[in-house]
Amino acid sequence: MDLLKSSKRRSLLSELIYVALNLALALALLVVVRAIESPLPAIALVILSKWRVFAVRPRYWMAHIKANLVDFIVSLGFVVLLYAATDAFILQIALTALYAAWLLFVKPRSKRLFVTIQAGAALFIGVTALSIVSYGWPSSVVVALMWVIGYATARHVLGSYDEPHSSFYSLLWGLVVAELGWLTYHWTVAYAIPGFGGVMLSQAALIILGIGFVAERSYDSYHRHQEVRVQEVMLPALLSGSIILVMVFFFNSAAHNLF
Repeated sequence: MDLLKSSKRRSLLSELIYVALNLALALALLVVVRAIESPLPAIALVILSKWRVFAVRPRYWMAHIKANLVDFIVSLGFVVLLYAATDAFILQIALTALYAAWLLFVKPRSKRLFVTIQAGAALFIGVTALSIVSYGWPSSVVVALMWVIGYATARHVLGSYDEPHSSFYSLLWGLVVAELGWLTYHWTVAYAIPGFGGVMLSQAALIILGIGFVAERSYDSYHRHQEVRVQEVMLPALLSGSIILVMVFFFNSAAHNLF
């Protein structure tokens, strides 16, 4: 009985330490960005926080890096958004709260719904952050990073289905995202939101997220029925298509050209 009580106390203590460390990371990133007014130290802190990825034999590093790519993309994207919101302190507080929620409630979950949410968050945040910082970068670098974002998010989702061809499909989705990244690089627009400082809503991120949503729903339908049932993907396709058409044809006049 004493052993069970001791085990419960250790479990509770470890949970409290886990929560405290994650909250400390989110707050530390906010403090570093505001104090130094540069994203680089915060990015270094994010990399240091992932030390467990390399706390194994070198031959396992690549597998651990792939498994943690989605979290890494979200974390780096959060730093970029935090820095872009330098003139909007309330938004920085909100972003910090959202990142803490990611670390504590979204990232640890392994159910398929949460896995899909994790991948969607990485896709949207990653492309948005990349759109904000890459306006002066070579197109080849932007396309390569877009491919990484696409590959990581597809691999993350397909891992929850035990898909035997997950590597091929992940590479294929990475290629699709890279192609979209190349197209949007030459015509990237973003929507300014009052009170959001330098954080703008990237049109490319919204378009790619919409296409990704339809792709995920189509794959889920195929996985369950061995065919893509139109009635299961019609609503996601109409919703995503409508949002994309409205953005392209009606809101471009209110958007800012980033490149």
